[in-house]
Amino acid sequence: MPETRLDLDRIRAARRVIDPVFLDSPLYRCEPLDRELGCRVSIKLETANPVRSFKGRGTELVVTGLAERGERAAVCASAGNLGQALALSGRARGIDVTVVASRFAPAAKLERIRALGAELELVDGDFELARERAAALAKERDVRLVEDSLDVETCEGAATIGLELADAGPFDAVLIALGGGALATGVGHVMRSLAPGTSVRTVQPAGAPAMTLSWRERRVVTTDSADTIADGVAGRFPIPEALGDLLVVADDAVLVREASIIAGMRLFLEHAGLVVEPSAALGLAAILEDRARFAGLDVVTIVCGSNVDLPAYRRWLGL
Repeated sequence: MPETRLDLDRIRAARRVIDPVFLDSPLYRCEPLDRELGCRVSIKLETANPVRSFKGRGTELVVTGLAERGERAAVCASAGNLGQALALSGRARGIDVTVVASRFAPAAKLERIRALGAELELVDGDFELARERAAALAKERDVRLVEDSLDVETCEGAATIGLELADAGPFDAVLIALGGGALATGVGHVMRSLAPGTSVRTVQPAGAPAMTLSWRERRVVTTDSADTIADGVAGRFPIPEALGDLLVVADDAVLVREASIIAGMRLFLEHAGLVVEPSAALGLAAILEDRARFAGLDVVTIVCGSNVDLPAYRRWLGL
């Protein structure tokens, strides 16, 4: 396949480094969703772990490298899930972790970052402002800045999900939430390499379209704002390296409406018994908005996170 930053041998080797609690996540067919959506829907459940998201697969690789080099501290910007994962991985290996986040991030995510022992600094702005502050803080302290999707470890950790999907397939399509790109480029790279018959389709909110617009135009496209309940994928400044990888591996990149995201969350609750965060419902939102495209297909969607602010969740779903 055309070249990306990712390496299949390193991805396979990553399984020996990542804490087994993050590996071999549940994968199962959900027949009630089949009936609702008109296609065969399998769920790859990346929430059955201590941080309730896929991010731990990547932070395990990052922190292992830090420990091997004798580095004792790291800083990251996070919408919430990366910060939790880095805090957990760092705690296990004696790495001091500082997380910079927006004070408008879901309270449940912020509380969990603190509970896992990380230092938490809040900024009065969105994720992009948090990213700027994290970079300044890492430079000031002369410690590692962990950048999701730019650091290839975060992509190759996520790519181990692809190994599990490739072993379990075949699938006609895999639906992947698109934010910074680590999940999409990682899983996409493996599917391109090992299961080329599976279509790799990324999904992003129409209110935060920067990476999708960049994929469509084959150049970095930034946006002035991001307006979506899917905070985990609400970036405005795509990373050029991640975009380059995405251009190689993605067959399609679609945008979905907020109402469809909420409808997807409701479907997960009512037909799969799953409470998921908005980013995790993007795959179902894509099916809801284009049923004809997916009719009769074997589709797998990656449920990438379940760290929800419960009052907001109840409000969105009218509970």
